[in-house]
Parts: sequence; structure tokens; C-alpha cells
Amino acid sequence: MLRGLFTAASGMYASQRKTEMLTNNMSNAQTPGYKADHSHVRAFPEMLIERFNAGKSRTNRVGGLHTGVYVQEMIPRFVQGDTIQTERSTDLALLDRADGTAFFSVEQNGQVKYTRNGRFTVDPSGVLTTENGWPVLDVNGNQIRVASEEFEVDEAGRITENGAQVARLGIVLTDNPENLAKDGDGFFRTENNTALPFAQNADFAVSQGFVEKSNVDITRSMTDMITAYRTFEANQKVVQAYDRSLDKAVNEVGRVNG
Repeated sequence: MLRGLFTAASGMYASQRKTEMLTNNMSNAQTPGYKADHSHVRAFPEMLIERFNAGKSRTNRVGGLHTGVYVQEMIPRFVQGDTIQTERSTDLALLDRADGTAFFSVEQNGQVKYTRNGRFTVDPSGVLTTENGWPVLDVNGNQIRVASEEFEVDEAGRITENGAQVARLGIVLTDNPENLAKDGDGFFRTENNTALPFAQNADFAVSQGFVEKSNVDITRSMTDMITAYRTFEANQKVVQAYDRSLDKAVNEVGRVNG
């Protein structure tokens, strides 16, 4: 009986984690470049139940018993989000043209991070930064400095002012974006914090005056959340049924009549 209690409880915990993930997705539905997470739920190993025959060494196989589920991992979906025009020169959107996924390079606390959020700005010292003030890097790993916000960016990421090139965006391209780990504020990093090589080909395009929208599907997220709630409630009722059975076993079945 206790094993069944633990099985139902594991289902409740898995549903709770999925609900938290979906809630985070929907709260970032308006965050530029945000990639929605999706979960992989797996079952614990199934246990084999056998019955020993009285006075005999042979056993009869009764069946299997599932021992619960767990959320194995949560992985972002690196599907290209729609772009929206802002007409701001500091807003940039990455358009993937190949199987790989492109990212802007950003310096955060001395480490290189990657993001799809191209809503940039220029700080008072002329450094191109993210909305949170982290410097955007060029192909040499240096901070990008411009004279004003009136600069131009071509599809290859080259930044020009008054007809002269001042920098080129440090854009990286990876065929396995699933290997990147989320690091907060829309940033991604490699597992060992090693820098990815800058892209030198035309497998991406930069669109100035646009930003990439979040790829969160609100309708699907709401449907998945309702399903997760219902699954949680179903497992909760199983736990309550086991609790009532244990209560009867302790307080009624085991009672000794005086």
C-alpha cells in the first residue's frame, strides 16, 4: 500500500514541476527572443511481482507494478519566433537560414553568454548593451562602441556609421543548441563556460529595426496547464484514498475489542 502512495505522490510532484515550467513560459510570452521550455517525463523502472507457491520453490508471475514518474529534464524549444517591427535602430533580430541556431554574444560578469534577445541600447559611454546593461561583443570578443544610436547594421552583422564600418556583431552559430544551459535573463551558456566560435558564413541574417518575439504558444500552454492540473488532482485523490485506507487499518481493523 505504501508503495502505491509513493507512486501517486511522484505523479503529483511531476505535475507540479510541469505546472511551474508552463507558468514560467507564459510569464515570458512577451519577452523578446525567449525560448519556451518543454519537459520530458519518464517512468521509474517497473517492478515485477511474483507469487511463491506454498511448499514449492517455483513462483508464478503475477504482473508488473509501476513505481511512479519523474521529470527527467526541461529543454528549451529553439524554434524561430516571429519577428515584429519596432523601427528602433538598436533593435536587432536574428533570422536562422540553416539547421543551426544563431545567438548574440554578451559579456556578463566577465563571462561570455548568448542570447536571442536583440533589444539593445547604447549606454552613456557609447557601449552597445542589452536592456540590463551587459555589453554586446564583436567578432573579436570586444565591447562595441558607437557614436550614437544612428548606426546601420547589415544582414551579416556589420555595423557602420557615416559609411565606415566600426564593428561586426559577434554572432555564434551552433548545430546543437540543446547543449546550452539557461542562465537567467534570457541568457544561455555552455556547460563548461567555453566560448563558442563566431560564425563566419551566411547561415543567418540580422534584421535591424526588428525583434524576435517569444516562441511561447499561449493556447497550447494553457491547455497543457489544465492537463497538468487535472493530473495533479487525480494523483491527489489517489493519495487521499490511500490515506483513508491507512486510517481504517490503524484505527478500525487493528482495534482490539474489549
